[in-house]
Amino acid sequence: MEESAIKIETIDAYISRYDEDVQAILQEFRRVIKEEAPDAIEKISYQMPTFYLNGNLVHFAVQKNHIGFYPAPSGVAAFKEELTEYKTSKGAIQFPLTKPIPYELVRRIVRFRVEEAKQKKEQNKK
Repeated sequence: MEESAIKIETIDAYISRYDEDVQAILQEFRRVIKEEAPDAIEKISYQMPTFYLNGNLVHFAVQKNHIGFYPAPSGVAAFKEELTEYKTSKGAIQFPLTKPIPYELVRRIVRFRVEEAKQKKEQNKK
């Protein structure tokens, strides 16, 4: 079966598909996100590990030469100045596999997204 045809159903299954060095990076991403968003639900969305809290909070995924981190457009825009050394697009950040991952920056971006999710929930209550 072609790899793209395999339906991944859990984050553990997603991570297990990669070499140990990449698995370690993915596990650390997961740990950091879980610490900052303990109430978020883990799931696979768009065939990527996803954390859901009043909507999609963040996604991450392995690409050929980088880890893609998807904190929504607001998460990229809020940290634009700190992301200048990374390739970014409207809602994505590319962390090269050849450089150390800035986990503390990831942590702060997730924290920002959690606050947004809480505000969204409060607004929806009104």
